[in-house]
Amino acid sequence: MRTAVRALLSLLILPATFCAQPPIKSQKVEFVKGASSTVVKGSIKGDAVADYVVTAVAGQKMAVSFKTSNKSAYFNVMPTGDALALFNGSVSGDDYETTLPAAGDYTIRVYLMGNAARQNAVAKYTLTIGLTGK
Repeated sequence: MRTAVRALLSLLILPATFCAQPPIKSQKVEFVKGASSTVVKGSIKGDAVADYVVTAVAGQKMAVSFKTSNKSAYFNVMPTGDALALFNGSVSGDDYETTLPAAGDYTIRVYLMGNAARQNAVAKYTLTIGLTGK
């Protein structure tokens, strides 16, 4: 009987664990007419995530440079709707440049790594985003 009760309780508690997602602030990146780059400044705290969405066409070159006040803050670049990152800042550093493989939206996600997020640390940051070609 105890096993059945434990199993039932775990089924009730488990969904709450999966529902707790970090807050994500999403912002569309706009370029001033005629400009090929823009600067975005912001901050995140704890497990908060900031997404910046850039619309591009296949063959355009994207460059992203990241400066932060917290060495545990990073950014990833991924096609919107795809969890697989084209670039992972925690592995590859603070600068990214590529020719984009397809037209669509690309998300630049800023986040704090585990321990800093758990400690509710704060990171101020500056993203310089460039988009050239076509």
